[in-house]
Amino acid sequence: MNTYIALLRGINVSGKKKIKMADLRGHLAELNFNNLQTYIQSGNIVFESELTDIRELEQAIHKKILEKYGFEVPVLIVKPDYLKTVLDKNPYKTHETKQLYYTFLAETPAPELVEKLKTYNYSPEETQLVERHIYFYSPLSYGRSKMNNNFFEKKLKVAATTRNWRTLNKLLEMIG
Repeated sequence: MNTYIALLRGINVSGKKKIKMADLRGHLAELNFNNLQTYIQSGNIVFESELTDIRELEQAIHKKILEKYGFEVPVLIVKPDYLKTVLDKNPYKTHETKQLYYTFLAETPAPELVEKLKTYNYSPEETQLVERHIYFYSPLSYGRSKMNNNFFEKKLKVAATTRNWRTLNKLLEMIG
């Protein structure tokens, strides 16, 4: 069995796209996923599957949510080793952890968009894009930051989802 972490984008926010985690675990069990665990209501799922193709897993979860709830939810899946590496290599890890965020991209953005992203300066916010994730430090509250998930999606033209330091560490803890 392979262990995965699914990150859902934009559920249970401001009363929209409501999904109860207990119900979601039941629906995903229909996909023959095992050891399903969820963390908080924002769509963080740890599970095991015999499948090895991450894109296939993302599509299966996306399809199941659409079938059961009637709305689209972007799904990004990461492996535990990748998540641990992302956390360990954070260039801002000496900063206050409450202000560290990680944005995961559905695909690698076009090089010219990556270069354009580097021209934006919303100091004291700091970002660094590495492959398919963005390290983001915001001394402001995330809700007041300029460089939020919507900003990254718009500028890089890729689907994305963001989690804070605490959530990602909790997901790794759940795996053991």
